[in-house]
Amino acid sequence: MSTRAAPTQRQKRLGAELRKMRLAAGVTTEYAASLLGIDRTRLSNMESGIRPFSPERIRTLACNYTCTDGDYIEALVSMAEGKERGWWERHRGTLSAGLLDIAELEWHAKRVRTAQVMHVPGLLQTEEYARGVFAAVLPPLTRLEIELRVAHRRERQQVFDRPDPLPYVAYVHEAALRMPYGGVKATRQQLDHLVDQSHRENIELRVIPTSRGDFPGAGHALLFAEGAVPRLDTVQLDSAHGPEFTDAEAQLTKYRAHLDWMDAAGLPPASSRTLVHKIAHEL
Repeated sequence: MSTRAAPTQRQKRLGAELRKMRLAAGVTTEYAASLLGIDRTRLSNMESGIRPFSPERIRTLACNYTCTDGDYIEALVSMAEGKERGWWERHRGTLSAGLLDIAELEWHAKRVRTAQVMHVPGLLQTEEYARGVFAAVLPPLTRLEIELRVAHRRERQQVFDRPDPLPYVAYVHEAALRMPYGGVKATRQQLDHLVDQSHRENIELRVIPTSRGDFPGAGHALLFAEGAVPRLDTVQLDSAHGPEFTDAEAQLTKYRAHLDWMDAAGLPPASSRTLVHKIAHEL
């Protein structure tokens, strides 16, 4: 099997899961490599995502690691079987790997929950509003870089138009709805679009009003992608230097709690739409 110069986040995750399974079983790299008839260096490359795992090898290792979670094993096998190139690969070389990893994460997620406090979630943004968001980046992006990011953001939204649309829950703070990215006209159009999208069966909009007061994770934008099994959930966090990904169990537990709090604190969908309409008319 060929090597990868730059494995994607999903490919690295698969290798990391096999490594965690091996360590949990107390199996050495040398012994695991001997089970597959390869040397330890090659196995190390597989566990880092540089080389791919085949479904057969995953099942062989899972059996010898005495892993009895059948759903988890089949989920890993499914990750190994997915060799088709996603649409996001067209942007490789023109956009950062992190942005492509977000698109891949959303595409394969069972459900996505996101929390935003500064702007409308990317999957629900209009083109003009997205341009306004990217125009606010420091250091400033060139016009070409902005347009590349807008095109990528719009293409990400096709997860809602495929035969099995992505289930999506957006927790948006009221403050984010009042930020005029792209100007007042663009923001009004964005809020109208947000309401329209929230009527789709797979999209749930929950606005957290400012009257709710303090809330955990203030100022922290996050995307929680649910995997085929909870052990494969992933959190993506925004940062000044690009997206960050974490799947440590303690972090997953923390961010599940954050989103559950927001679910309890957010307005119901109908009331959320009413507030969005109100804000749009106040701009």
